[in-house]
Amino acid sequence: MADETTTEAKDIPGNEADPGPERIAALEAEVVDLKNRLLRTLADMENLRRRTEREMADTRQYAVANFARDMLNVGDNLRRAIAAVPEEMRSHPDPALAGLIEGVEVTERGLAQTLQKFGVKPIEAKGQKFDPTRHQAMFEIEDTSVPSGTVADVVQAGYVIGDRVLRPAMVGITKGGPKPATNAGNDNAAGETEPQAADDPSG
Repeated sequence: MADETTTEAKDIPGNEADPGPERIAALEAEVVDLKNRLLRTLADMENLRRRTEREMADTRQYAVANFARDMLNVGDNLRRAIAAVPEEMRSHPDPALAGLIEGVEVTERGLAQTLQKFGVKPIEAKGQKFDPTRHQAMFEIEDTSVPSGTVADVVQAGYVIGDRVLRPAMVGITKGGPKPATNAGNDNAAGETEPQAADDPSG
């Protein structure tokens, strides 16, 4: 009876009285493998959490991008309306016209403040080096006093929302001046970044 009990106990997995070196090595390898799998799973879960947080933040920030882009057109029209009033009428306006101009100006400022609250900011362009990711060259201006490729005129303001370009600035750029300085002193770099202006009807 005792022999049968001993035999049954030996048959139970993990009850070996003296597991051999191979069995120990196999168990240790299995433990290492399970530990590595657990660490990879935890790392994947942490990466997923971070990616989800970034996507949610991006969604909140950029969800208004299309609406904001349309509002930029409204702002452009308000500024055009203000600019359309001749200077002589601004100097001696009648009360009705003065009230109208003031109302348009207040509306334009309010719109700009609201857009800024949602992360929409104007692109600094005039006097800056041409950046094809933020500027759109519309024409060239002969000017030897500044490096070629400098933004000399802004036809339409550009805007960013967060880190993304909502609308590039439409600009006029200089030509005929010295080439822009490069960090590495590589002449090819200046050639690679030379802006391509839109076709100028004046030739």
